[in-house]
Amino acid sequence: MSDSRISFKEMCEQFDVTPRTLRYYEYIELLSPEREGRSRFYTARDSARMKLILRGRKFGFSLETIRQWLDIYDEQGSAAQMEIWVQNADNQLEELRAQRAQIDEAIDELQSLRDRTAASLGDYESRDAARKTAKT
Repeated sequence: MSDSRISFKEMCEQFDVTPRTLRYYEYIELLSPEREGRSRFYTARDSARMKLILRGRKFGFSLETIRQWLDIYDEQGSAAQMEIWVQNADNQLEELRAQRAQIDEAIDELQSLRDRTAASLGDYESRDAARKTAKT
């Protein structure tokens, strides 16, 4: 094996992915390892693609969007890839901001409910303590 290639196991370890994930990325043709018999070997190109795939997933892009992005790079060069990536990033940023607004709203509602419940609990405990004192 040449130094510029890594095995299936090494690829899984290097990118901290399961064998199932790596096989799936191959199945949907995001990666195309070289094959020698039953063994698979990944080139520097495959490693670069894997970095892009994982980065895209981290940012919430679908595998189909990532595939289109990688295909554009392969077919039309990096300027077209960057253009598409900017468009996809703008869309994803908008979606993430909307999700953040929903999360902020949920946090505010939960905090308000928690505070009201804590206040009610304090009132309940005060009344309970007063009743116990009155009985003695």
